[in-house]
Amino acid sequence: MKGITAMRTHRSVAFALLLVAIFAASSKSFADGPVRVTTEANVVSIHEGSSPLLRYAYRSVPYKPCVQQLFTPGGVNVLRDSPADHKHHHALMYAVSVDGLNFWEEQKQPGRQMHKVFSDVTVSTQNDVPHGGFTEQLDWVNPETDELLLNESRTIAVYGQDDSGATLLSWQSSFTVPGKKESATLSGSHYFGLGMRFVETMDAGPQIRNSSGRPGEIVRGSERLVRARWCALAANADGKPVTVAMFCHPDNLRHPTHWFTMTAPFAYLSATMNLHREPLKITSDEPLRLRYAVALWDGSVEDSQIDRLYRRWVEDKPLTVVNSREQNHSMLYPSG
Repeated sequence: MKGITAMRTHRSVAFALLLVAIFAASSKSFADGPVRVTTEANVVSIHEGSSPLLRYAYRSVPYKPCVQQLFTPGGVNVLRDSPADHKHHHALMYAVSVDGLNFWEEQKQPGRQMHKVFSDVTVSTQNDVPHGGFTEQLDWVNPETDELLLNESRTIAVYGQDDSGATLLSWQSSFTVPGKKESATLSGSHYFGLGMRFVETMDAGPQIRNSSGRPGEIVRGSERLVRARWCALAANADGKPVTVAMFCHPDNLRHPTHWFTMTAPFAYLSATMNLHREPLKITSDEPLRLRYAVALWDGSVEDSQIDRLYRRWVEDKPLTVVNSREQNHSMLYPSG
């Protein structure tokens, strides 16, 4: 009997250790100071202390990974994912058409951005400011034929508090032509690019401005296109005033970017490349690299404050996500 009891005890301990291992694999947290990054089966979350900064969905989404939530320093989320009027508006997302296949709209045989792996998940500091982030590898695929049209390496990081008073998100994408494919052509509507859909309360009377000071070209209704270094929107998010600014790096192709804005019937802001007029061909020997940033403030801020943060961001070196705690996370939550 003692032998049977001991065997059962060993099995119980082994089973308990197995459960611990499974739990650890399903939720990994990387922390170094006040900022921490947590990866789970469907989402990545970044916090500063107990305050949320970002929620990124990468597996439970049917067509494209996206930043589902992004918070001001005061804890106000400004993003809205997949509203009833436009289900394909996924909060903060990047989408264009590739070789004629639409990755933006999702109504008729849309393209799919498939998460492959996170090649790095990290917490670190840059210019004494803590940040948490990750690099994700994605395949842009035609789901009807399984043809791989484009490869993307996407690095997203969120910076902790500093004297700017803002939450700052950095978005970097590098696009390459896969395999034996010689080129890929990007095109699309005048709003295709890095787009933001806001919480419903921000649709009421948003105020838009940009670094050029010009209202821009009227496209239709309240929709405008204007070229500028940055573009900002001020509104009330659930009764609290906030300011959201998007930055385009001077190294980006076709800088200064063409900002798409609209204020009715809802607010929208997108960094575009004028693809509706000038389709862009990426060749196998010349990848496309894009750098953007999104800054969030509580309350209303002056143009000069936005411009100071923009210039500071431009002066920083491109972010390279290198894990300072554990080096090999290339197989962290692969596809499949």
